[in-house]
Amino acid sequence: MPAPTQETFDRLAALVAIDEPQQREQRAVREVFTGRELATIPVGTADDAAAAISKARAAQREWAARPVEERAAIFRRYHRLVLDHRAELMDMAQAETGKARVAAQEEVLDIALNARYYATRARRLLAPRRAQGLFPGLTRTIVNHVPKGVVGVISPWNYPMTLAVSDAIPALIAGNAVVIKPDSSTPYCALACVELLYEAGLPRELFAVVPGPGAVVGGEIVQRSDYVMFTGSTATGRTLATQAAERLIGFSAELGGKNAMIVAQGADLRAVAQAATRACFSNAGQLCISIERIYVEEGVADEFTKAFADAVAGMRLGAEYEFGPAMGSLVSQAQLDTVQEHVRDALNKGAAVVAGGQHRPDLGPFFHEPTVLTGVTEEMTCYAEETFGPLVSIYPVASVDEAIERANSTEYGLNASVWAATAKEGEAIARRVHAGTVNVNEGYGPAFGSTDAPMGGMGASGMGRRHGADGLLKYTESQTVATQRLIDLGGPSWLPDAAWNAVLPHAVRAMALLPGR
Repeated sequence: MPAPTQETFDRLAALVAIDEPQQREQRAVREVFTGRELATIPVGTADDAAAAISKARAAQREWAARPVEERAAIFRRYHRLVLDHRAELMDMAQAETGKARVAAQEEVLDIALNARYYATRARRLLAPRRAQGLFPGLTRTIVNHVPKGVVGVISPWNYPMTLAVSDAIPALIAGNAVVIKPDSSTPYCALACVELLYEAGLPRELFAVVPGPGAVVGGEIVQRSDYVMFTGSTATGRTLATQAAERLIGFSAELGGKNAMIVAQGADLRAVAQAATRACFSNAGQLCISIERIYVEEGVADEFTKAFADAVAGMRLGAEYEFGPAMGSLVSQAQLDTVQEHVRDALNKGAAVVAGGQHRPDLGPFFHEPTVLTGVTEEMTCYAEETFGPLVSIYPVASVDEAIERANSTEYGLNASVWAATAKEGEAIARRVHAGTVNVNEGYGPAFGSTDAPMGGMGASGMGRRHGADGLLKYTESQTVATQRLIDLGGPSWLPDAAWNAVLPHAVRAMALLPGR
């Protein structure tokens, strides 16, 4: 199966929120598997971003006035369209990122799950909520959820569909407009998904895609949006958070991680070894929630290391637009350079390779074998620094307590994986791990795929949450409307002020006796 056609790229390029795109500077977009040019994309400017936000703001007013169910109906149609066009979407994800088809399918299914979840739950989550009033029976208090306005989304290259569109879906259903700056190397992934949204009935100006440099287009989005959703590095996240704070607008981010797996004595080591290949090497390790540190109790460390090394050695790598390879390519020379430097540094300082370790130019320019190290120590770069590639280190530990302590000994707290003799034991360990999501008996899929539960990081791994009620309501402002009836706060007209003020403390004391007070 080949990469997307030129006709496809031309059709999608026409959807960018840039006037006269053919007259603009063009940036090459390349097929990662081969390095050949697939297409070009017009380079947007700050003025383009400002214009898109202005048009989005005008469209948002009419959109917010629509009933929630009318908005949600578009995303029910979108759910079906995404699944109907899953093959074309996977082709585009593979072409722009070099990931294996199994990882590309994760993106498509995640978008479909989010669309269906929020289309089904939005009416209940956004419904006005009755709250306790100041005086029972006399004060009627309602909490409304008002859309923020224009949400700016700045999305990365590693999951360029799900981290663009899945984060935009709840923002749109909540009544907002969205302007997105996709990563410069993966703009067509966002456009392919947005095209189906337009087909489902979403007004085009309500969701604008402005490709261009992060400092230029992204900076303008941060300066003009009413809320910002960002996925990327912790360093960039801190910068954007500061800019958002200066404007006093909301900001949500999923950032870096140095995620840990804990393997306790009594776990099924062969099952762990097989699952760890997914946990560590999905999308060639270019996944914020992938595992880079494995802590194994000493009594089973040797057995696990051998089982894992064998499982990794059996992984199939390949540049194929079909299911089969377990792992694809790294996305760029920069990512390959980082992985090679981390491996070289570790080996030069005494670590040992038990699986992988080699660049594979025979498969494609940026392929690198899934690599497992032992003997990693604190002075090695990969010990504490996120590699964001197919590299993982195994650390024997004396006890589960030590494993938990070492898993928590990082500024990050995004994801973790726990394996033990029983689910109950695993869940007890999980509660002690400092991470926003912890998967028991898997690597990352169950927690990330549980769209009804919040997902996000602790510490330097981010702020805010996606998924669940949090993932929708963060795009709204809570508005309290309190209506006073029968008696206002000045008291009845026939009662002197002194008498009214004497009654009030007794009334407050009496309210404490009521249920729920």
